[in-house]
Amino acid sequence: MAKLYFNYAAMNAGKSTTLLQASFNYRERGMHTFEFTAEIDNRADSGAIASRIGLKQEAHAFRADTDLLEVIHGELQNQKINCVFLDEAQFLNAKQVMQLARIVDELNIPVICYGLRTDFRGQLFEGSARLLAIADELRELKTICQCGKKAVMNLRIDKQGNAVKAGEKIEIGGNDRYTALCRKHFYEAFGHER
Repeated sequence: MAKLYFNYAAMNAGKSTTLLQASFNYRERGMHTFEFTAEIDNRADSGAIASRIGLKQEAHAFRADTDLLEVIHGELQNQKINCVFLDEAQFLNAKQVMQLARIVDELNIPVICYGLRTDFRGQLFEGSARLLAIADELRELKTICQCGKKAVMNLRIDKQGNAVKAGEKIEIGGNDRYTALCRKHFYEAFGHER
């Protein structure tokens, strides 16, 4: 029986690496996978899932108006799909999460999503909130804070490494713009605003 999975973590926990390895495992066994990634994330080539350790794979880029169920229906005309993988799940909207649930429930295809849980202010992303609410299985991938404790927060930083406390919810960046911290060090850097 197919399930909807949400693998979440702070930045730099290896979400994309884990996704690419899992997809490879399916393909190595002769199965077909379909990969989605957010078009808004332009750190790698558009339409590619890339990890910090150098792994990379082409993927279908989704936007806020992409009907994910329709895309999968179209792809099923060409080949069987054994599993759908989705990177940058935080950029989904609630309607798209429900489309993923329909892929699982109506097409009996497992969907495995990877993404951030919260933004730079510690607030849930829309897609992540909906996945946390309806996913069949939740898995936390772990990374560590500078102190060695588990990192659960994503702090946006400026060029000098200082906390950014205001701004747009979404700003694409890597280690130059964000750092993963434990809750204690996140709120200390954020100025104890809780």
